[in-house]
Amino acid sequence: MKDDSEKANCYQCKHFGVSWDYKFPKACKLFGFKSARLPSVTVHESSGAACFGFEKKGD
Repeated sequence: MKDDSEKANCYQCKHFGVSWDYKFPKACKLFGFKSARLPSVTVHESSGAACFGFEKKGD
């Protein structure tokens, strides 16, 4: 069974970005943070809910 963090695929989100920081290469432009893991995983662990900022690219 997939948990809520897997439903928001950061690679398909328009807010996902790549950071210059090699220790924290993944970034969320909407929430304004960098992470070593996918931002949706960090959001899920912090809030206990799926990322509500997910917007599919190209929509």
